[in-house]
Amino acid sequence: MITYAADSHVLYGELYFWPAQVYGSDDSLTIFEWDTGLKLGKIKQSDKTYQVIGNMNEHQLSIGETTYGGRPELVDTTAIMDYGSLMYLTLQRAKTAREAIQIMDELVSEYGYYSLGESFSIADANEAWIMEMIGKGVGNKGAVWVARKIPDGYISGHANQARITTFPKDDPENCLYAGDVISFAIAKGYFTGKEDNFSFADAYAPIDFGGARFCESRVWSGFRRVNKDMMQYEDYAMGENLKNRMPLWVKPDKKLTVKDVMELMRDYFQDSKMDMTRDFGAGPYNCIIRWRPLVWELDSVSYFNERAISTQQTGFSFVAQSRNWLPDPIGGIFWFGVDDTYSTVYSPMYCGINKVPDVYAVGNGSMMVFSDSSAFWVFNQVSNFAYTRYNMMIPHIRERQAQIEQKFFDETKFIDQQANEFFGKQKKEALKLLTDYSVSAGNYTVNEWKQLYQYLFTRYMDGNVKTPVEGQQNPELEQPGYSEYWYRKLVEETDDKFIYHGEDSH
Repeated sequence: MITYAADSHVLYGELYFWPAQVYGSDDSLTIFEWDTGLKLGKIKQSDKTYQVIGNMNEHQLSIGETTYGGRPELVDTTAIMDYGSLMYLTLQRAKTAREAIQIMDELVSEYGYYSLGESFSIADANEAWIMEMIGKGVGNKGAVWVARKIPDGYISGHANQARITTFPKDDPENCLYAGDVISFAIAKGYFTGKEDNFSFADAYAPIDFGGARFCESRVWSGFRRVNKDMMQYEDYAMGENLKNRMPLWVKPDKKLTVKDVMELMRDYFQDSKMDMTRDFGAGPYNCIIRWRPLVWELDSVSYFNERAISTQQTGFSFVAQSRNWLPDPIGGIFWFGVDDTYSTVYSPMYCGINKVPDVYAVGNGSMMVFSDSSAFWVFNQVSNFAYTRYNMMIPHIRERQAQIEQKFFDETKFIDQQANEFFGKQKKEALKLLTDYSVSAGNYTVNEWKQLYQYLFTRYMDGNVKTPVEGQQNPELEQPGYSEYWYRKLVEETDDKFIYHGEDSH
């Protein structure tokens, strides 16, 4: 399994779909930067491409990413291949994780690497890898990179900070790298010393306070939820001890389910020193959201907000599940959700389906065009209303979220079995079953979320809490106001301004 949240304040959450195609020898493809839509140039089209649903292809290969930036002088503004195009083109061209790494290297070598430093999660039904890449700057086409295979039984993570430090140079089964990854760093003055001591992250993206507190802290927070020994790295995650670096991967105390991985994506540092419900920024209703900017200034002093895994600006997120004991179209399930991970519902999209639900489809609304049939807008209606009175509304959201996802967990067991029985003799029927089910699941999710919004809005609008009373026209009305903590803060700020002197006072 790999998981990924595409966090951008201007990224519209939709489910990409590319059908398998066969092309002619003269066919080309225009590359547009994924983040901005800027035209970067043309490349040669592959002879044939594989079907891709979101970030997973028909062979159960999946790819995710985070941008770590690194050294800005290594951006090649003349290159054609940006990180988004690199991911989605590779998914259309590769069958396995190892082949994906090879193709990514070939693409940037031939067309140049346009983006900042990037970490990639790459997994198929048998292996999972972390790959870190950065360009060489204008005039040096290509990229330097390292890829490491995650050992069986372990988990890894990356969150906008390069994480691969030293690596084995003679173990191609478990580690692959660009031939000049060390020599280029030496030539640029990023590294001196023995090659055995070379650290990719330290050379190309040195850690600093922001890298620890905003980025590595999220990896630590995920690790600590599955491994009891991770508290020893708390000072590193807090940005207090940058030498106490976490390992690249850790062994969970127990095997993780798909649900466990979904819950890791719903982390807001709960029950830690960085718990976002436990400081004044949470407001009167213990909200886990902090509005940007991330760093702000007051009286010439810089301050910051925490940056958790779960955040408001998520366009889409997923958990990609690959299972080698099933045929590819059945074995791969792309669990897809839009908006804030804490408030989303992950719906199962089998990788063998031949269409996606209209509620997730590209073209159904956009970032500045509202569509009441779009999952992105429906989920944002619920989450953004909930932010106003979070501790009252989030229990309803979490309860319905858990019910729907459990329904899908139960149903996919049956769909797996039924489709597998069909697959040997009636492959077409098996694919139709997978498609019909996935489309139905997506539509069901959005319809249920529309109903949830109606329920929340009628119950909680105008600061009230209304409960229907059977046989009566008017509901029972509560006006809970603010918490005692918040009232005390108000009195501290306003002194006696709001002291009430009784009904007869004028």
